Amino acid sequence: MGRKSVKKNPNIYQRLRDGLDLTREEASELLEAISADRIEKIENERSPAQPEEVLLMSEKYKAPSLCNYYCANECPIGRRYVPEVKVSNLAQIILQMVSSLNAVSSQKDRLIEIAADSQIENDELEDFVSIQEQLEQISQSVEALQLWSEKMLAEGNIDRDTLEQIRAQRMTEKDKKK
Repeated sequence: MGRKSVKKNPNIYQRLRDGLDLTREEASELLEAISADRIEKIENERSPAQPEEVLLMSEKYKAPSLCNYYCANECPIGRRYVPEVKVSNLAQIILQMVSSLNAVSSQKDRLIEIAADSQIENDELEDFVSIQEQLEQISQSVEALQLWSEKMLAEGNIDRDTLEQIRAQRMTEKDKKK
């Protein structure tokens, strides 16, 4: 039986493992493909986690947000292009999304004016940046909703079979419309 870590500032990998009340040895058994020594190196930041390891931890620890964290904070490409999404409760995600959608909706006509000549003039730039920021808020809300859904699926709070049936039915309906 392994011992618990007493590290003062554990990284996300250790916090997730500790949250499941697993020793590194127990986590290694759960993860199957990652040794306890490798887990220790990742948690003590002596070796960076590899994408395949993060995917496996995300699945086995039932923490889909770990992938977003990795992409936004550790992947060189992701640090540039992927914002970190904070998963909150469903009501908060929906309210943020509706607020952002309303803000963009009120700026729709201005966006059309800006895009009409396929160029952004200097006097249009401030409005364009503002609209772009609102669109980014919508994008982050969509990502937060996706992560929330994945977490609910992983925890068994959403029935995967029913969800897949509904998705398959919708795909069939879309194919019929084509």
